[in-house]
Amino acid sequence: MLDEKRKFVIAKQLLRSGTSIGANAFEAQNPHSKNDFINKIKIAAKELEETKYWLYLCKNSKTYPFNERLENQITEIGKIIYKILSTSLKN
Repeated sequence: MLDEKRKFVIAKQLLRSGTSIGANAFEAQNPHSKNDFINKIKIAAKELEETKYWLYLCKNSKTYPFNERLENQITEIGKIIYKILSTSLKN
């Protein structure tokens, strides 16, 4: 039973961090300033890294399911987020 609760906690954290990436990127579309835009994208990047962490735990757990497709998708989203951030910091 304790094992099931741990799975629920990881699933909940994964859902929160994963959806926060999109929420912050979406919110960045109406910034008050360039710095506000960059800040929102940085928050999205932090949430992306947290999501990668939760997926890492799932991948390396013997008792928790792992979906390689999700890992590939988060990698692709990361490329986009970091390119946006890099470009924004240069301009």
